[in-house]
Amino acid sequence: MIPFLQLTPGEDAQAVREAIGRVLERGWFVLGPELEAFEREFADAASAPHAAGVGTGTDALALGLRALGIGPGDEVVTAPLSAAYSALAIMMAGATPVFADIDPERLTLDPAAAASAVTARTAAILPVHLYGQAADMPALCEVARRHSLAVIEDCCQAHLATCGGNPVGSFGEAAAYSFYPTKNLGALGDAGALTTPDGAVAAHVRRLRNGGQRDRDHHVEFGVNSRLDEMQAAVLRARLPLLRRWTDRRRALARAYRDALAGLDTIVVPPECDAGHVYHLFVVLSEDRERARARLRQAGVDTLIHYPVPIPRQPAVAATNPDGCPVADRVCARVFSLPLYPALQDGAAGIAAGALAGRAAIAGSHGRDEHSAGG
Repeated sequence: MIPFLQLTPGEDAQAVREAIGRVLERGWFVLGPELEAFEREFADAASAPHAAGVGTGTDALALGLRALGIGPGDEVVTAPLSAAYSALAIMMAGATPVFADIDPERLTLDPAAAASAVTARTAAILPVHLYGQAADMPALCEVARRHSLAVIEDCCQAHLATCGGNPVGSFGEAAAYSFYPTKNLGALGDAGALTTPDGAVAAHVRRLRNGGQRDRDHHVEFGVNSRLDEMQAAVLRARLPLLRRWTDRRRALARAYRDALAGLDTIVVPPECDAGHVYHLFVVLSEDRERARARLRQAGVDTLIHYPVPIPRQPAVAATNPDGCPVADRVCARVFSLPLYPALQDGAAGIAAGALAGRAAIAGSHGRDEHSAGG
């Protein structure tokens, strides 16, 4: 099989072991020097003045919204195509998610739809840089400027991505990153960070993540327990220097997929709308998704669907406009993801294309990748 993903350490294995050993030897596991160093190093990598490590990317969004003063009574315009956690984070902050449809090519929040969704209660726009491709930030920021709205970017799938040559996360008041193990930069468990140009926002998030504590014995506001622990921070520090090379590898694999899949009339490959795409996932669309996935499975190629249910149709989300996102509905019914990670074998694209064209044999040993993904 060509697995959809491999998470065991590969070229980074020794550095990860050394990082874990360093934390064990020091005996300091929460809010220590590894976190402080990672916050500095990740802020530099993300071209952000400040970073605050938290427990998850979801918490980064929720605490970022709270630090910006967004909560009960406020609406936040966001995309219907994403992991549901982007909308759940808005609800965690006490605000209401309002869904605006997606651009049919970028598959990210459509600026015109976002503008139409703004009401007197709207406080912010929360675009999701989906699958590694940036949303149209200049246009979305113009919408925010016209209506005096905050912008908080969901960069959880877009480490090191750019939009028009500018880093994602640099357009708004704050940005959230996830380091869930499957991400381009992944920890060995849950982890996240918020970046911001505003030192006061970063300081507020650091207080909120630690129970609202001003100091050890005084909780000055309602906070949560969401601290990026020393072990995960150390692992992320070990992997961060490899992230640019891993990103280059993802882009090379994506080019191979695009070349191999060109001309297949049964498969639509969404365009690369910006050269800063970092290919957290490589998605395609098919009118007969299950048949396409069955052919790939027969050829030994694993696939997944990201995401089969639009967020407004999730029972957990109290959507204000569940029927207003027809483009997202169509995409969710057709989209699926092909394997893409740094250790993926070079021939995977050809095997996948052959299977989708109906001419593939079982991949067998040729489809095995003996290496491990590092990111």
